[in-house]
Amino acid sequence: MYKLLLVLFLGALITSCDSDVDTGEFVVGSDYLSVSNKVVLVDTLTVDVSTINLDSLITSSQSRILVGNYVDPYFGKVKSESYFQLAGSSYALKTGSSDTYAPNYVFDSIRMILRPDKYYYGDTTSVQTISLHRLLEKVKVADDDYYFYNSSTLAFDKESLGSVSFKPKPISKDTVVVKVSDVFGEALFQRIKKREITNFDEFTEYFKGLTIKSTSTNSSSVVGFSSSSVLRLYYSKYLGDTEESLSMDFGILDVAKQFNNISLDRAGTQISDLPGFTSSLSSVKTGNKAYIQSGTGIACRIDFPNIKQLKYISEKGAIVDAELIIKPIKNTYSDKNYSLPDSLRVFVADKLNRVTGTLNNTGSATYAVLNTQTDEFNEYIGYKVSIGAFLQNEMIKNSDSKLSLILTIPNILKSVNRVMLGDQKNSNNKIQLKIYYISY
Repeated sequence: MYKLLLVLFLGALITSCDSDVDTGEFVVGSDYLSVSNKVVLVDTLTVDVSTINLDSLITSSQSRILVGNYVDPYFGKVKSESYFQLAGSSYALKTGSSDTYAPNYVFDSIRMILRPDKYYYGDTTSVQTISLHRLLEKVKVADDDYYFYNSSTLAFDKESLGSVSFKPKPISKDTVVVKVSDVFGEALFQRIKKREITNFDEFTEYFKGLTIKSTSTNSSSVVGFSSSSVLRLYYSKYLGDTEESLSMDFGILDVAKQFNNISLDRAGTQISDLPGFTSSLSSVKTGNKAYIQSGTGIACRIDFPNIKQLKYISEKGAIVDAELIIKPIKNTYSDKNYSLPDSLRVFVADKLNRVTGTLNNTGSATYAVLNTQTDEFNEYIGYKVSIGAFLQNEMIKNSDSKLSLILTIPNILKSVNRVMLGDQKNSNNKIQLKIYYISY
């Protein structure tokens, strides 16, 4: 009953807390007791902010072909290329008889048809050039693994099977069509026509798959294409004076056999010296900023080194609520090119950056949500998340081990969105922590 009443009175309680001093006394009653309580707002607790580099991210089974490159003024050179295996629903020409050797079947052309899935990041007004290359090894994971990662690659033929230059229009439904080598198309067609390829195993033995690479030197975006994209072989059937146009599609029937290699060249940036997975780079060394980028594994770590000191405020007390407000750095984002994510995913991790669970152990995803309220100077733009239960557990635990919060961008496995956040010493975009502590 007592704890329930504390919760009921909390709403009225915290509205009067706006400083580090006592907010006064109030009485919580029950059927059996009357206790004098007081709440303080603590907003000067040290918050350490740093940038970390997460271990390899799983990019297979994401149902997105992610291709492109651009130079980010803060993060460096971003690049994504895609690898995938193709398969046909059938490996026979369309015929009303079994005579597939007849000379009336003729190869016309072959095209890669890429269907936009409406994802993009960066400036899509620049021309993008992509190139197709034939894989020299099968799309197969290592013997001791089940996935492909953002660092995974496969051997490929340096000679291009086809390329195209275009201005990305990811929001529209316009497909990007790449003319593929007629030599390759004719050879594939003849093997199917002569029944040298009749099933999946024979097909993948001859044609192991494709990689799509961005070859533009002045590209400024990364765009997404749907895994429903297909390699389409066009051929004709001649019967007397009539001609029938036909086609055969080869698609990504197993999304586990499609992955994206996403890389980041950080040379010349403030995060060029970012250490390995188990360490972090303090915001003190990066201009009082922390970096987050999906796809490349860049994330923000937040620590509360002095949280145990709060238990000395009173002999008996507890954190009843806490709000963390994280602000993006002004002038590093724009709705046009580098839009802010609507939210940040919040994880709990140990000192080696190993994720141990979700915030507050709810079992479900927890997010810091972007405040969309606008003002003239963008002072109210920031991400907010309640971390009271997390800090209470950290304050009362008996061990000296400390847990941290890890912030990432949702869809971290299939995008390259990014954001930069300020620490407590950032002049314009300070991270804020408001803790409401009750003594009883």
